[in-house]
Amino acid sequence: MNRDNFDDFTKLRIPDLSEFRPPPGTLRLVLAAAAGLAALILLWGSFYQIEPEELGLVLRFGRHVRTTDPGLRMKIPLLENVIKVPVQRQLKQELGFRTVEAGIRSQFSEENFLAESMMLTGDLNVAVVEWIVQYRVTDPYRFLFKVRNLEETLRSMNEAVMREVVGDRTDTEVLTVGRQEIETTAELKLQELCNQYETGITVAQVVLQDVNPPDAVKPSWDEVNQAQQQRDRLINEARAEYNKVIPRSSGEAEQTILGSEGYALDRVNRAQGDAARFKDLHEAYRLAPEVTRQRMYLETMERVLPRVGGKIFLDKDAKGLLPLMPLNVFGGAVAASATPAVEGRSN
Repeated sequence: MNRDNFDDFTKLRIPDLSEFRPPPGTLRLVLAAAAGLAALILLWGSFYQIEPEELGLVLRFGRHVRTTDPGLRMKIPLLENVIKVPVQRQLKQELGFRTVEAGIRSQFSEENFLAESMMLTGDLNVAVVEWIVQYRVTDPYRFLFKVRNLEETLRSMNEAVMREVVGDRTDTEVLTVGRQEIETTAELKLQELCNQYETGITVAQVVLQDVNPPDAVKPSWDEVNQAQQQRDRLINEARAEYNKVIPRSSGEAEQTILGSEGYALDRVNRAQGDAARFKDLHEAYRLAPEVTRQRMYLETMERVLPRVGGKIFLDKDAKGLLPLMPLNVFGGAVAASATPAVEGRSN
């Protein structure tokens, strides 16, 4: 500041406020406004809203005093604080991957999470396991106050349980047929740990999202998998051919055996019947030889004669045949051959 500006500044006159007095009633109005504003703030801080899917935990000087249900509630302003806990909402943790944006085409984080997803299987192979844990809060007090940094603790528990379950199974079971069993076992073990740590959490579901071999060995794994599929296909084809040929051969063999047994039984029964009939016939013949002989002759002729066709019985002493023979019975050929003989005899 130069000399001229300093002189101008010293010439300024500061008003004298020693004689100033506010208008009557102004101070009272200010105090009333301040009191009203404070009352409004206190009244506004006395109410809070709990949503239908939440429970409210009221803390007084940091100490839990009560739990409130959904609805419009009151609390002591400035002394009590409310923490809202979603107890009906399904919460989840993603391990081995992270979802950036969910939707029809979800976007996933490109960050590398191999530290928590790469695991050693029971046959000393490596698998990259990505999974989701869904859970609900069933005890808000334990959820907030029993375990410090619960989210990270739950993540560590998930990782420990999954490593234990995967470590008890072979690489093939983890990557193919054992996924359902792994999910069920991991869910039970995780719930036991949550109960032991008093987390107030109920595990709803453990879902294996993706299980793959590491990228470095994927080509070799695909070749092994194709070889195993080809082996299984050949085994299934061989079993199908076996099931088609062996039962048919067994059936034919059984049919042949049963047919032979039936034929043998038939021959034995027939032989036994013939032998018994022969014995009975011999006994009857011994008792009445002439009658038995005559009956055997008649029975034999009864079976034989129907097969012969036309029959002519001639007495060896007969002199004339024409009066006795109805020649038309035996057909035209016989009648034609007999006509000239009749005419010659009449001449």
